Amino acid sequence: MKTQDGRFASKKHETKEITSTREEMYNQGPTIGTINPSFSDFPDEQDPSQTRMGQPLPGMSIYPQGPVHTGVTVQPTVFMTSTPAPVNVPDYLCYSIFTLLCCCFPLGIAAVIFSISTRNANMAGQQDLATRSSRTTLILNHVSLGIGLAALAIYILIILLSLHQLHYF
Repeated sequence: MKTQDGRFASKKHETKEITSTREEMYNQGPTIGTINPSFSDFPDEQDPSQTRMGQPLPGMSIYPQGPVHTGVTVQPTVFMTSTPAPVNVPDYLCYSIFTLLCCCFPLGIAAVIFSISTRNANMAGQQDLATRSSRTTLILNHVSLGIGLAALAIYILIILLSLHQLHYF
């Protein structure tokens, strides 16, 4: 609606001047989605409190105006620590080192790795992971010891057979 003094009144009772000269109309800068009220045949259509083409008019907010929070909310820092398990699972590290050096080198390396994994899981309090790693370590150590003993028995048997062929017995 137009007031008597040539201003345009909105629903919020704010007034805006209608540009009258061509220079003022073209020097306003780009406005997207608004229609200049001076070019409209229907003055009731030109309500600045309405949005045009889905965009709010300059100076208008599409969000409801309420209390403004100027502070920044910071979440508290939470440190997660795990406690060691009450019952430590055996890690068989000495047995793994023995099988590494004396029995089967490749299985000994794997046994040492799983043994260290068991120790780390014990320290982190992960009982189920420690149990799985400990069982794997023990199986690898037993297999490595079995391979080492079988290799030793075959070696002794070959030596005895070669000595028997030479008639030392």
